[in-house]
Amino acid sequence: MYAKFYGLEALPFQLAPDPRFFFESAEHRRAMAHLDYGLHNAEGFIVITGEVGAGKTMLVDRLLSQIDPRSFVTAKIATTNLGSDDLLRMVVSAFGLDHAGLPKAGLLNRIQEFALSHTAARRRALLIIDEAQNLSLEALEELRMLSNIVVGTATAMQSFLLGQPQFRTILGNPALEQLRQRITAAYHLRALSCNDTRAYIEHRLHCAGWKGDPEFVEDGFGAIFRHTHGIPRRINTLCSRILIFGMLEDSHTISAATVEEVASDLQDEIATVTSPLTKSVLPVATQDEQSLETIVDRLDGLDIITARHDRIIRRVLQLLAGHAQETEAD
Repeated sequence: MYAKFYGLEALPFQLAPDPRFFFESAEHRRAMAHLDYGLHNAEGFIVITGEVGAGKTMLVDRLLSQIDPRSFVTAKIATTNLGSDDLLRMVVSAFGLDHAGLPKAGLLNRIQEFALSHTAARRRALLIIDEAQNLSLEALEELRMLSNIVVGTATAMQSFLLGQPQFRTILGNPALEQLRQRITAAYHLRALSCNDTRAYIEHRLHCAGWKGDPEFVEDGFGAIFRHTHGIPRRINTLCSRILIFGMLEDSHTISAATVEEVASDLQDEIATVTSPLTKSVLPVATQDEQSLETIVDRLDGLDIITARHDRIIRRVLQLLAGHAQETEAD
C-alpha cells in the first residue's frame, strides 16, 4: 500500500533476496572478487561468512546470475541441521535425483554418476549450502568426500558454504584439517558503513522507481545506520516500517525523529513478544508476584501493539476507499 502512496513501482525493502535490488558496495565487490577467484579455480570449497542478514545469499545469487547456465548445474540446500546420511539425501534431492530406498553407498554412487555425467558434458556441479554453521562435523566430512569426485585433474563438484561468523570457529576444529586444506577462497562479509548504508537505501528506492518521495532528511540516514549497524536485512525491516509509518501519518519527509519513533516501536514489539513470563531463580512468593507483574506488562504492551495495528488497518481501509472512489470517477 505504501508503494502507491509514495508513487513507487515496487516495494523497495522486501526481505526476500531479489537480484534486481543487488547493491554493490566496496565490501561486496571485494567479496565478489573472492567468489570469482574460487569459482574459476574450479575446485574445493568457497566459504562466505557474515552476520545474519548481511547479504550472503544475495551475493551468491548475484554470482550465479552472471555465470553461463550452460556450463553449470546448481543446487541449494538451506536445511542443514542434519546428520551426514540425511545431508547426502538432501544433496541428491536438491539436484533432482531419485533416492527412494537407497542406502548410503547408493546415495554416493548416485551423486558420483550425476557429477561425472555433467563433467563429460563440460558442465560443473555447484552445491550451495546455506546456514553451514549448523552442519555436524560428520556432515562436513561427507561434503569433503564429495570433493574427491574428479575427472582427470578436474573436480566434478564444487561447494559454496555460507555461514554465520561462528562457522569460522567450527572450521578451526582439528578434525576438519583436510577440509580446510581444500578451501580455495574464503571471505567474511562485513556490515555496510554509514555512507554505504545511505547509498544502499537510495539504491533500493531508485530500483523501485523513487522520484524523491518520500524525502529523506540528512540526519535520517545516520539514525537508520545507528539502529541497524549497517546490516542489510535490518535496514530493510526498519525502512519498510518507516515507510508504512509515513503513509499512516500522511508524511512525505523522513527525519531522524521519524526513525527514532519507528525504531522504538519495533523494539517495544520485540520486547513484548519475547519477554519471559516467569523467572525460575526467584523465591516462590516473589516469583508469583513477578510473574503477575510481567503478565500485566505484556498485556499492556500487546494492547499498545493491537491499537497500533488497528490504526494501520483503519488507514489502509481509508486509502482503499479513496482508491475505489477514484476508480469509479474514472
